[in-house]
Amino acid sequence: MIHLYTGDGKGKTTAAVGLAVRAAGSGMSVIFAQFMKGSDTGELHSLAQLERVRICRSPRDFGFYGSMSGQDKRELTQIHNGLLDTLLAEAESGTCGMIVLDEITYPVRWGLLDQDKLRRLLQYKHAELVLTGRDAADFLADAADYITEMRCVRHPYEKCVTARKGIEY
Repeated sequence: MIHLYTGDGKGKTTAAVGLAVRAAGSGMSVIFAQFMKGSDTGELHSLAQLERVRICRSPRDFGFYGSMSGQDKRELTQIHNGLLDTLLAEAESGTCGMIVLDEITYPVRWGLLDQDKLRRLLQYKHAELVLTGRDAADFLADAADYITEMRCVRHPYEKCVTARKGIEY
């Protein structure tokens, strides 16, 4: 089935990490693919310790979309399409029980990946798919069997508190 964690609240990636840990603990092979992220985040260190979890992501941090150059966007699009190729091959092999596409909604919105490849991946039913990110495109929501919307009621950012290691990243 397809899970979608979306909304403007905190916890989308955290929920996906929790589901990946549960799946790996139950003997499933998991691929945790991160889109748009290249910086070091705490969840990577925990997931890397689990033998049934494989992490796939950009080898470098491109920063926020608004600060990327045209060349950065082209390079990141190639990286994202390479991730999708890897995920499609895994889905076709039928050996992976869960595939997480963390922050997938952003490259969809900004045109930083081949949507046809993503749509093909959504058709495979051999692996549980977990999607995260704000403002999910209609085709992602339509494909989802589970949709959980995280809603921000209050956040320390509103009081100028910056992201904290171990909590927000």
